[in-house]
Amino acid sequence: MSEIAYFATGCFWGAERRFWQMPGVLETSVGYMGGRRENPSYEQVCTGVTGHAEVVMVQFDPTVVGYERLLAEFWMMHDPTSLNRQGNDIGTQYRSAIFTTSASQSEMARRSHDLYQGALNAEGIGEIVTEISDASSHPYWIAEEYHQKYLKKNPNGYDCHSSTGVTYPLTDASDGIERAKA
Repeated sequence: MSEIAYFATGCFWGAERRFWQMPGVLETSVGYMGGRRENPSYEQVCTGVTGHAEVVMVQFDPTVVGYERLLAEFWMMHDPTSLNRQGNDIGTQYRSAIFTTSASQSEMARRSHDLYQGALNAEGIGEIVTEISDASSHPYWIAEEYHQKYLKKNPNGYDCHSSTGVTYPLTDASDGIERAKA
């Protein structure tokens, strides 16, 4: 049985590619969550008036890849200490967020936040600004077709992802995946 996870790390194109390449990820799509308007368009989201974040939906097989491993990838693929921006991408749609689909995901996301904050503190890096919310309060609106698997269609396309360069201290070795590296 598969599970669904939602992650916002700035521009969704590069994040989607990072997730679709992971063993155990069955499907990905990109869309919008956390805003006030139903069925927003990319143009509306980019204005900032809808309040949505660019999000990657990840459908995964938890017997192959654990949620903690997805969280490790999430924390390391962007700078979660950067408020409403990743690299040159600036605006609320580029904020860092995790939308959880179960109580266990919520608990694990909060625990991972604290664990990664400890790793960042050890390196003298600032506070995480990532929001963690229940997905049931935030509908997922799938983005326009040209955004789906964008970097598969355009291998040399734009992939803005900042990183702190700090490795996530992965604790769940039971998912069969090597320790996460930044």
